[in-house]
Amino acid sequence: MTAPLRNKTVLVVGRGSGIARAVTDAALAAGARVIAAGRDRSTLEKDYKGTDVLTKSVDLTDEDSIAALAEGLGSVDHVVSVASARARGKVSELTPEAILLSFHTKVVGPIMLAKHFAPNMPENGSFVLFSGVAALEPDPGFLAVAATNGSVNTVTRSLAVELAPIRVNAISPGTIDTGAWDALGEQRKAEFFARLSKDNPSRRIGTPDDIAQAVIFALTNTFMTGVSLPVDGGQPLV
Repeated sequence: MTAPLRNKTVLVVGRGSGIARAVTDAALAAGARVIAAGRDRSTLEKDYKGTDVLTKSVDLTDEDSIAALAEGLGSVDHVVSVASARARGKVSELTPEAILLSFHTKVVGPIMLAKHFAPNMPENGSFVLFSGVAALEPDPGFLAVAATNGSVNTVTRSLAVELAPIRVNAISPGTIDTGAWDALGEQRKAEFFARLSKDNPSRRIGTPDDIAQAVIFALTNTFMTGVSLPVDGGQPLV
């Protein structure tokens, strides 16, 4: 069994479930030392109890919090920012506060992660940010999500140039079966997934493991940078 991240330290910013948990587990399996950081450290500690994951606190909407985490950890090899604050709703329903929280979490926060972590990272280190299919597939109710994800794609390309040779890439997931869709209710969620699976060229809904595998690829492919990698089953094609 290969361990492409052996002796590497990977910081994963996000919750202890869903995609973030899948990324953490995949990094551990690849041999990495993993640090999980999020706003609710006590919940992270419960989620990762019995594992080798070190947990820390960080608030991506607070630069001082990010700076403190960077100072406390020192050098890390890779940073993965999975955190999000989805501002779903049609334009008539959106509030400035929800839109700004989405941007602060997925755009401004990762820029601040780059600002405070990159100076102490090795030249072969990398950042992996998270965009999403909404940036390529306009749909009513996803305006703010699309705007946020489109900004992540731009930030990814810009940081890849500015931080070089440190690499910067983004993963752009399609619809993934996580707790993010539970608010629809069991029946509506099942109907929504069935419709997408029927139309999607891959004929299924994505899983957190699909995304985690893409993250490991982005972390270990040393000739890829500035890329927003779609892992969406071809969803924008239909």
